[in-house]
Amino acid sequence: MGLENILPTYHRSPTKLPISLNKLCRSKERVLLGFVCFGLVVACFGTVFFLPELRTGIALPSLNSVYKVYEHVQKVGPEFILQLPPLAKDDIHEGKSQQHHGQIDKPDFHLLEDQARLRAKIETEERLELEQNQLKVLPKPMIPSSKSETGVSGSTTQPDGGIKGESSVTVRDQLKNRLPMVQGGGDLEPDIRAKRETVRKMMKHAWDNYATYAWGKNELRPISHKGHSASIFGSGNFGASIVDGLDTLYIMGFMDEFKRGRDWVEENLNLTGVSSELSVFETNIRFVGGLLSCFAITGDSMFREKALHIAEKLLPAFNTLTGIPHALINIGTGTSKNYAWASSGSSILSEFGTMSLEFNYLSDVTGNPVFRQKIEQIIQVIKKQDRPDGLYPNYLNPKTGRWGQQHISMGALGDSFYEYLLKSWLQSAKTNDEAKQMYVDAMDTAVGKLIQKSNGGLTYFAEMKFNRLEHKMDHLACFSGGMLALGGTHLEEPLKSKHIELGKAITHTCHESYDRSSTKLGPEAFRFSDAIEAKALKSNEKYYILRPEVIESYFVLWRLTHDVRYRQWGWEAVQALEKHCRVDGGYTGLKNVYSDEPTQDDVQQSFFLAETLKYLYLLFSDDELISLDEWVFNTEAHPLPIKKVNPLYRGI
Repeated sequence: MGLENILPTYHRSPTKLPISLNKLCRSKERVLLGFVCFGLVVACFGTVFFLPELRTGIALPSLNSVYKVYEHVQKVGPEFILQLPPLAKDDIHEGKSQQHHGQIDKPDFHLLEDQARLRAKIETEERLELEQNQLKVLPKPMIPSSKSETGVSGSTTQPDGGIKGESSVTVRDQLKNRLPMVQGGGDLEPDIRAKRETVRKMMKHAWDNYATYAWGKNELRPISHKGHSASIFGSGNFGASIVDGLDTLYIMGFMDEFKRGRDWVEENLNLTGVSSELSVFETNIRFVGGLLSCFAITGDSMFREKALHIAEKLLPAFNTLTGIPHALINIGTGTSKNYAWASSGSSILSEFGTMSLEFNYLSDVTGNPVFRQKIEQIIQVIKKQDRPDGLYPNYLNPKTGRWGQQHISMGALGDSFYEYLLKSWLQSAKTNDEAKQMYVDAMDTAVGKLIQKSNGGLTYFAEMKFNRLEHKMDHLACFSGGMLALGGTHLEEPLKSKHIELGKAITHTCHESYDRSSTKLGPEAFRFSDAIEAKALKSNEKYYILRPEVIESYFVLWRLTHDVRYRQWGWEAVQALEKHCRVDGGYTGLKNVYSDEPTQDDVQQSFFLAETLKYLYLLFSDDELISLDEWVFNTEAHPLPIKKVNPLYRGI
């Protein structure tokens, strides 16, 4: 076949104008020509749609034309379907970014490498920002007025930790990568969330009644509907329940109540010109500790300044021959003294030995070294003294620096001294080796000489008086189960396993002291003999004053082991509190836990707000809420940040 038979030919008229191809071309030639034209069109469109250089901004006018064509074709009808062109990074249509509703996002293989580089850059910048946050004091937060829990950027936070708002998930995820969780933290299980909400309502009931009947007073009489003040608070109205309960309110998300309490502290908590005799120990753990905790979790410098103001009022108590502080101080005159009953005027181990967490932290956030220096002096005096059988007696004479009466206890008079040795080490990010070694040595001796096992297999800390064991354990000593388990997780083997198992055993014994009473609440002290185990004998040991130590150990053991028994035991305590201690005006202690209808003592202790309810709430919360990896609790359950680990440490 000749070439002239394949290619189309043109015949010209006498006027030399082209004659229509439809008339002159054969049918095969028309089909071939159509395929060629269609191929050219497809090639043009393919170039526009699929070449990556055109999608990155080289030919934007052409892309705009493509989108116009696409929109025009859409009008033809659903029977004519074209796939939407991929949207480029800089794709702009009529001055606005294109958003195509209903489109399923698919990864663009041309951009995967760029996305990976961008993601790595973002993660690096976030790490750098976190490190920088550790070195600066965050600004005072806005305190919202909503009755519900409030989250970040004006979002509303629910008690279970959920956040409302279109961008709330993104905001929450971003903050989780930057700051420790101090609100929210609801458990995934609906049943656990419901139990936590019950505890939250208990706090609301306790606080509202205090605010109604005793606002500004130290504590509440929930049956008499009036204020109450123990001797440890002197004769003044210092709002102990307000200061003690503020961080619990904040953690639970009661922001209206928190704001009212915060404003009261700012306007009314002032010890200048007040002549009243206060307990140095109680003022430190409740007021200084509570205020510093609020400063850490909120960044509000008012709390730091109030803590500094109160701590400075305590300093004259340290003006002794040894630097061991007295137990009581008149904040008006600066004179101080010890209790006459305390081994010929000795200072008490659990009091002068329970200052380090607050005072060391206060020095770091104010830049004033005097508070840390006071603690260092106490430690040096203690280390110089020979310890009888390696144990720490409960009394030390501040004049001579010598031990007083030979009474050793993991409960009253001794307890929190051991707790603060461990937590001073943890608070320092494990750099305070001196505190660690003192703790390890103290526990080694105490475990070897005081730990006993009953005939029924219950493990407990006995007390020692003049080298003789007294088989009695205080409710106060039940904190030691959590302390030993917490310490064990940070120690090396074989101490690690030994201390954790011992902590579990002691906590089991303390639960038994609750379970063997009629009210399912534990006595102030319980004894062991051939006749009884984990039960009180004397009438002055049978009362319950809303103490937290057993629940504290439930909380710590739950966090460390996730053994469900600790949540079950905690819920038993909630039910017992609701049944026997709740009254219309708040919560009251009991005079006899073994009575089916116990007499109530008509006192709502401030530590019920600070400790008991806080530990119960955290027991039923996510582990990230006030994480044990980022915080240490002072002996009044006020969380203080761990240095170099927690960006809320806010040191200067």
